[in-house]
Amino acid sequence: MTRWSRDPARVILTVAAGAVLAAAGAVAQTTDDAAPPSDTVPLVGWGSKGFELRSRDGNFLIQIQPRVQIRYAYPRDQDPVTLEDFTGDPQHVFKVNRARLKIGGHAYRPWLSYFFEYELAASNLLDFRVMVERFAGLKLKVGQWKVHYNRERVISSGQQQLADRSLINRAFTLDRQQGLSLYGRLRGGGAADLSYWASVFTGMGRGARENDDKNLMWMGRLQWNVFGRVLPFTGSDIARRAKPEALIALAGVTNRSRYTRFSQDGGGQLTGFPDGQPGQYRVRQWVAETAFMYRGFAWQQEFHWKRIDDQVNTTTTTLIGNYAQVGYFLHEAVSDIPPQLELAVRHAFYNPNTALPDDLQQELSLAVNWFFRGHLNKLTAEASLFAFGEDVTDREDGWRFRLQWDISM
Repeated sequence: MTRWSRDPARVILTVAAGAVLAAAGAVAQTTDDAAPPSDTVPLVGWGSKGFELRSRDGNFLIQIQPRVQIRYAYPRDQDPVTLEDFTGDPQHVFKVNRARLKIGGHAYRPWLSYFFEYELAASNLLDFRVMVERFAGLKLKVGQWKVHYNRERVISSGQQQLADRSLINRAFTLDRQQGLSLYGRLRGGGAADLSYWASVFTGMGRGARENDDKNLMWMGRLQWNVFGRVLPFTGSDIARRAKPEALIALAGVTNRSRYTRFSQDGGGQLTGFPDGQPGQYRVRQWVAETAFMYRGFAWQQEFHWKRIDDQVNTTTTTLIGNYAQVGYFLHEAVSDIPPQLELAVRHAFYNPNTALPDDLQQELSLAVNWFFRGHLNKLTAEASLFAFGEDVTDREDGWRFRLQWDISM
């Protein structure tokens, strides 16, 4: 294999370019040459997931969608992590926050699907997964993806109500992992409607092909679909649902590795934890989650608990956090307000060590969204207030403004 073919960015871009050229060739063939049999000419179009090339028998589909997220922030962009983050010089930040290429679809049968996502700005292969989804009650996924642990992280950054995820995301997310998952929906009579996920991963984060010891990450999630309908992983009720949809979910995970946190960059450490040795940190955590949507109103909430056992230094740290978020299209109550306008508010708190009761971090954020074409073309203005304390006397607070345009093509 050549060095060129090992570059995932070039491979993905080549696949995308090849699909476009194939579509162009198919169209040219039908206009310039003798028309081939109608059942061999692919269907070419544009849908909610971008450019589409589909076989006429429905067994093959490729969807290609570029996405760009442009952001302005002041006096800084990232959430504060320590008190020192409040004391730096203010800066105007203007950047391409995300630039991604998504390729998905199915092959051979509609129930055998695949998905790739590449972050062009940072040159990271984010997702690569294959799903076998022939039976609603039992499906299989293998590859690398955002673990279906908590709703806030699973929701795409392009389908959120605010510019980004809450203050607690950094401490509790499992982010992307490599492994496999069994999942499905168990539909009973009436409200006896459940969705489940049972997964095992290497537990080392994005891009990690091997574990650092013999311990794997195990994750389970059980979700009650309260009204017998599945609430999708999206942050706004753009559809103005005529019937209420809600969920109550519990999820838990156990893992042992050198890391105490995960992010898009892979494994890392929370503040106060040194770089680990293989298997140094035993992490157990769980989340209780609720969500509800109805007639333009959207609610979501998560309470997190996490315990980190340092096997080398024989210490134990317990962390807790919670966020609650609501959004509403005011047009549903006042017809003179444009229907494209949504107002959203979020409150989050995080205690990085429950043994220190005054060690509390809080966030209060207000956002206004204008949807040009749903989440595919959206402008968000957000103002946030942060308040941190390490003890009764040592406290800091500060604010942040962000303006963001997210567009998928």
